Parts: sequence; C-alpha cells; structure tokens
Amino acid sequence: MTRLDEALAAIRPLDGDAMAAAQDRLDHLTKPPGSLGRLEELVAWLAGVTGTPAPAVGRRRVVIAAADHGVAMRQQVSAWPSEVTAQMVATFLAGRAAISTIAAAGGVSIVVLDVGVVSPIPAVAGGAGAALVSARVRPGTADFTAGPAMTAAETTAAIQVGLDAVDRAVADGVELLGVGEMGIGNTTAASALVAALTGREPREVTGRGTGVDDAGWSRKVDAVARGLAVNRPGAGDPVGTLAAVGGLEIAALVGLIVGAAARGLPLVLDGFITGAAALVASALHPDVAPRLIAGHRSVEPGHAIVLERLGLRPLLDLDMRLGEGTGAALAMGLVAAAAAVRDGMATFEEAAVSDRL
Repeated sequence: MTRLDEALAAIRPLDGDAMAAAQDRLDHLTKPPGSLGRLEELVAWLAGVTGTPAPAVGRRRVVIAAADHGVAMRQQVSAWPSEVTAQMVATFLAGRAAISTIAAAGGVSIVVLDVGVVSPIPAVAGGAGAALVSARVRPGTADFTAGPAMTAAETTAAIQVGLDAVDRAVADGVELLGVGEMGIGNTTAASALVAALTGREPREVTGRGTGVDDAGWSRKVDAVARGLAVNRPGAGDPVGTLAAVGGLEIAALVGLIVGAAARGLPLVLDGFITGAAALVASALHPDVAPRLIAGHRSVEPGHAIVLERLGLRPLLDLDMRLGEGTGAALAMGLVAAAAAVRDGMATFEEAAVSDRL
C-alpha cells in the first residue's frame, strides 16, 4: 500500500457529533439563530473536520507548491517566460510578494515547496519571508501536447511531497492550512485537467491566466485540446489524468489536500489551480470535498465549473486571479473570525440577556 493509499484509507466523513455540539454553542450565543450566516457555517465546518467542537485556528500556514511546465516553455501559452517562476519564488522568500504582505497582515506563515522549478532560484540575502523546502522531482514537466506531462513514478513522487508537507505542518502545530501555487503555464495544465475530469470543452474552461492576448488564448485552447487528444486521459483514472496533462506542483497540491483530509486538518483552497487539484483529490475519495473551504472565486472561467463540481461556495469574490495562495490567506482571516465569535461571545445566560420567547 502506497502512502497515498494509506492517506485515502484514513479519510472519514465529517464528524456529526462535533458539528452538533458546535451548533448548540452557536445557538446559545447572544444573537438570533443563524444571524451570523456563513461565519456560523465555518464554526460547524471546523468542528466536523477536526472532530472537536471548538478547535483552535491560531497557527495558520499557507503552503505554495512551485514548478514549471513544458507546455509553457514550448507552446507560448503564457504572457510571461518560465524564468519568472524561480524569480517569484525568490520574491516569496524575501517577503515581498502579494502573498507575503497578505499573509503577514493575517498572521499566516508561508512555506514554499520547490517541486520542479527549472531555473535556479536567486539567492535572497536576509530574507524574512517564506521558508523553502527543496523537493524537486524533475526540472519541470514535459510538453503534454507531445505526450504525458509526467511519468507515473514522477506523479507519485510529487504527490508524496504534498503528503510530507502536511506531516510537517501537523508536527509544527499548524491548525489551519491554506494552499497556493506558483508556476508559469499552470493555468493551461489546470484547464486540461478540468476539461478531462468534467467533460467540458477546452474553450469553456480555459481563461487568460497571466493575461494573454487573443492569440495567446487561442494557443492555450489549442494546446489543451491537443494534450487531451494525444494523451486521451480518462475521468475514471484521476492519477493517470494528472500524470498525462497536470503539473508537478498540482500533484503536490493533491497530496496536500488528501493529506489534510486524512489528518483532520482544516484546509482552505485558493483559486483555479488549487481547485483543479481538489477535483483530482475528490475523484480519489468522496469525503474530500466536504473537508475543504473555497477561499474565493477566481475570474478564471474554469473555476466556476470546478466549484460547481466540488459543491463548494466560495467565501470571497474579489475578481482575483493571481494565485500564490492570496485568496486562501484572505479567507483564512474569516475562518479565524468565526472561531473568535464562537469563543468570545457570551451566551444569553452568561450575559444575563433574555432569550427569545
């Protein structure tokens, strides 16, 4: 039995008893029942995932999986060169990226997984940003328009990187996990994955990514269509589909999502790419999706399709499409606020306030 098999076998449905206890606490707080809307849903969700009515969420971490894509290096599907992946990882380490500032504002730590960045990551002097874990499986994927992006062994190894990251998070006492990604070309890989797993047409799930023009978007759609035609991935084989048209960082995200579900660690998704990874993970086990929170709705057209398939309603809708875990980090603040309401509000009895008739 592989580590992935072991993790899948450990996943359970949400804990109904813990959710009921959390709801009972909410119903006795000094407010009309349900008046805090989705914050109350988050309190119950936290209880269901952890099996504890009032789990702490003070220790929060975003894990960013980073890798490059052969389809980007060879098919001109991005507005930016692949060298930017390594350069942005260095910016994370220096604490100067968008995710760095958002995470710092919310008291969230950052770990970056180098699963397959092609270019050397520039040295950062005195950086006070993210921690880097070097776990490179190979230097970027192959071009999936000409054959599989990864071998089965490489896919398994990349998933293992994510599973290991969850183990480290649990050992470090992390109580709420967010996931993000960095990889030039990964919206193309995510589009191919979503098309393969949902049966939707490439043009329905493929967006502008980093901001390609009309010609660049046409090249992306064509690359996705050719990748599907060449590899013929089947929706009934999620790991095989991941190997055929996915990415190393997306595979690591699958490991993170499955690992968190297995360990009872609440996990917040970011946008389109993490959503595509969640599609793979939920295809592996039906109890994965209920254990996830969609941090936000990306403007990438495929993300709405992903959210519908997963049955998730995003917490935020801010017209964002950056990635990096930015939407996840913002939404983690709402989860923390929900826990603060649960723990800090008085009950009617404690406050000597008359309950409803």
